[in-house]
This record gives sequence, C-alpha cells and structure tokens, in this order.
Amino acid sequence: MAGVTFDQVTKTYPDGTTAVHALDLDIQDGEFMVLVGPSGCGKTTALRMVAGLEDISGGVLKIGDRIVNYVPSRDRDIAMVFQSYALYPHLSVYDNIAFGLKIKKVPKAEIDKRVQNAARILGLEPFLKRKPRALSGGQRQRVAMGRAIVREPAAFLMDEPLSNLDAKLRVQMRAEIAGIQHDLGVTTIYVTHDQVEAMTMGDRVAVMRKGELQQVADPQTLYDRPVNLFVGGFIGSPAMNMIEATLQRQNGGFVAKVGDQTIAIEQEEVTARPGLTAYDGRQIVLGIRPEDLEDAALAPGTESQRLRGTAQLTEALGSEIMVHFGIKAKHAMTEDVRELAEDVGDERAIDQASEDNATLVGRFGARSRVRPGEPIEVAVDTRSLHFFDPQSGLGIYDGKATKGAE
Repeated sequence: MAGVTFDQVTKTYPDGTTAVHALDLDIQDGEFMVLVGPSGCGKTTALRMVAGLEDISGGVLKIGDRIVNYVPSRDRDIAMVFQSYALYPHLSVYDNIAFGLKIKKVPKAEIDKRVQNAARILGLEPFLKRKPRALSGGQRQRVAMGRAIVREPAAFLMDEPLSNLDAKLRVQMRAEIAGIQHDLGVTTIYVTHDQVEAMTMGDRVAVMRKGELQQVADPQTLYDRPVNLFVGGFIGSPAMNMIEATLQRQNGGFVAKVGDQTIAIEQEEVTARPGLTAYDGRQIVLGIRPEDLEDAALAPGTESQRLRGTAQLTEALGSEIMVHFGIKAKHAMTEDVRELAEDVGDERAIDQASEDNATLVGRFGARSRVRPGEPIEVAVDTRSLHFFDPQSGLGIYDGKATKGAE
C-alpha cells in the first residue's frame, strides 16, 4: 500500500485546453479519497494521470515515495475499476478475476488462493463457474472489484463504478465498496459525479471545478463549512437554497433582509463568524439548506426567525415532505450558482434570476398539513445559515479568504 501525492500536477492538451490546473492533493496511505464535481471538472483526468493513461504536462505525481510521471501504467502497481465492468464475456467469473494474475505468471496455487479469498469477500463463491451474461449488474461489478482485489495493488482507482446500476443497487454497492475498502485498508481514489456517493463513502472528499481543486475535507466539514458558493451549492441534496440578502444591524444584533422580510441572526452565529461584522449594510448571498426550513406549526422559534410565502408544490416521501414555496426575494445568480444550475439542467432557476419571486425548498416533517396554493409560514434554523460574498463567492467566516481545508 502507498499514498498518492499530486504536487502542482497539470494536464494541458495540444489544443491548449487545461483539464487539470496545478492540483495539490495529498492522499494518505489507506485513505478513501473521493474526487467529485460536475462533468468536465477534471476529476477523471486526474485519475487517469495516476493510472498512467494520460501524460502529465507539469508538476510531480508520486505513488508512495516514487515519482511516476514517466512510469508505464503496467509498472505503477495500481488496479482500476471502470463503470463498464470490462469483463471478458467468454470467460467464467473465476477466470475473469484470475486473468491479470495469469498474465503475470503468478503460480497456480497462489492464483487460486487469491481468487477464492476475493470471492469470499465479495460473496461471489456460488458464481465462480458462471459467465458474465448470467450475472446481474451488481454481480458483474463485484467481479470487476474482485479482479482489482486479487492484484493486491498499492492503490485502487475507481472511475464512476456504480453509474450503470439502478438506484437501489447503487445504495447497496456503495456500502459494500466502502466496507471492503475499510477491511482491506488499500489507498483508494474514487471518482464520481454523484455527491451523495461522495459524502457517504469518502474519508475525505475533494471538490473540483473547471480543473481546479476547490476544497478538500471530511464530508461533514464540506457540508457545514463550504469554502465557497460552488461547494455549498454542489454538496447537499436537495441543493442549498441561495438568495440575495442584505445584512443590517438591528437592536444590537444582526438581521438578514430578504426581500421585504427580515431574519434575525443568532448572536452565537455572529460570534462564530466574525467576518460578518464587515458586511453591515452590504449585500450577501444567504444559503439555507432545505433541512433547516420547517413548517412553523411544527417547529419552535420566534416570529423574527420565520419566512412567509406561498406553497407551490409538495412531495410526500413518507418520512418527510419536500415543500417548494415562493417568497418575494431574488435568487442569487452569481457565476458559481449559474454553473450549478446549468449542471443539473435547472433552466427555470436561471430564467427567474431577475424576478422578485424566489422558490425555496424546505424539508418538512411528515405531519405538516401544508397544501399547494396556500399561504405558508416557515421556521428558519438560523444556527445553520450560510453566508457568502457575492463578488468573490467565498464563504464569510473569519474575514480571511481561504482556499479550502486540508
């Protein structure tokens, strides 16, 4: 096993396109690191440079203590798992798993030992004589995992391995992959577009945008203290609500003026984010996660920490109700927010950016009796609000611009 280090690693193609720019990332021995971001952000290119499938234009890439910039892929002691499974249809499960070892002329007894061990770990023992066509999608992905495991590599590289599976199986497989990686303790770099996968699987998550690393931290830190608007909007499902607001001093404290309404901000929140004091009278982007909005009839709180609007749509999910409601305010539409909306195909949010009618999403308790078309009063958990500078896009914390948390 070995760690993987990116030191100012850059990839520029002959046409001048820079897919990865000066990437600095230190992945510890045995760590499960997830690279996440929208399509075209450079995460797969970064993985392929580790694999030796893409040349490195600049910087230094290390696997363990060895610089591998010019080391052929076959000599890097890594194993890849692709989204396409890449199984040989004419070979049995046993032979697919054993294929790489046979090519390396590993002794037959050792091959059998490793294959049987991998099959036991992955629950494939009953299927070793079957051909891939007789397996389900999840079983085929386990075979691809088995082929990687038997090589006993220094690092696993996984490129969106679950994207071809249905939703229920994805949930099951991501738990299995995380469990297997934990048991084996092998350094793993996992690329995904799905931020739910990233948050549930990674020891740490690296968020990328346009070839640049935005923030790398454990999942909870990314969620609670996003370094900028892009990270805040990308991490979380449903996405963070982002609206224009103005900070104002009032009665010795602060309020956020949202359209024709105000939200009182807890003093402990201002104390925890001293940078807010510099924004008195200035416009900010206010971020509110759906789970921090609740039907006021079900939540304690003061009148000064509520928003009033009109319910537009409800989605009953059994344990909760997703409520879309409109208020008189403007959606924040910075470059970061626009890119996030375009990534998920939310043209409506872009079209409505100039309107004084913002649609927010709240995650209400199942006992809510809110109905579409009716007036609504929403309690805001002001202890979990997020504040961003509209020009720089950076989160407002201690007043200092930060690049992310290692």
